[in-house]
Amino acid sequence: MRVSTSAIVVALRPHGEHGAVVRLMTPEHGLQACYVRGARGRKLRPVLMPGNQVEATLSARTEVQLAQGTVELLHSRGPLLQEPLPAAAIDWICALTATALPESQPYPRIYQALDGLLAAIEAAPSASGWGAALVRYELLLLAELGFGLDLEACAVSGSNDNLVAVSPRSGRAVSAGEAEPYARKLLPLPRFVMEGGTAGWPEILDGLSLTGHFLLRDIITDRSAPVADARARIVERLRRAAGQA
Repeated sequence: MRVSTSAIVVALRPHGEHGAVVRLMTPEHGLQACYVRGARGRKLRPVLMPGNQVEATLSARTEVQLAQGTVELLHSRGPLLQEPLPAAAIDWICALTATALPESQPYPRIYQALDGLLAAIEAAPSASGWGAALVRYELLLLAELGFGLDLEACAVSGSNDNLVAVSPRSGRAVSAGEAEPYARKLLPLPRFVMEGGTAGWPEILDGLSLTGHFLLRDIITDRSAPVADARARIVERLRRAAGQA
């Protein structure tokens, strides 16, 4: 096997004295793991930061063997890691991608969304500019892994008008009239999730509450506790940013 591709660095685990097992999200080959010699050295350490765009060549004798990888930097997002909020966001989305996706299965929509979300974090002057994109990325990942929410119509009445909440059990939408008696038991459904466009801080935080419930229930297991910690950090920092806005 030999693959040359652009990729986004999503995880790195030290292996041996100077090398590391690096996980890369690729456009056509999904999540790929490879061993990179010298990954923790002075030359490659700044290249293999989560969120960076690289050109990678992966080679292995068989499909089941861990590939050997060489990488060249295409675009660095290292400067963003000096800022607490963007750094927490990149840490979370890369850790989620590396943990949730099975290796070597193509997820072109997830790759495109991840690339777009990283670009939005880089371009936006405030987290309010990319918070909605973060929620959409989490929703897409849930859907691509078979845990998508059913937001087409009300679970009780079948109507598709005025959907305002989601059942935490079934993941189905609920309309305003049907939701009122159970408001405290349901999850809020922000309008931007249904209609697209931008969102204010309250909607972004509601969206994160919605996706967080299903991510923690269906995707992030007990053995991936550090990933849950990464999400708790980004949500807490977004709440602080909302309070200061």
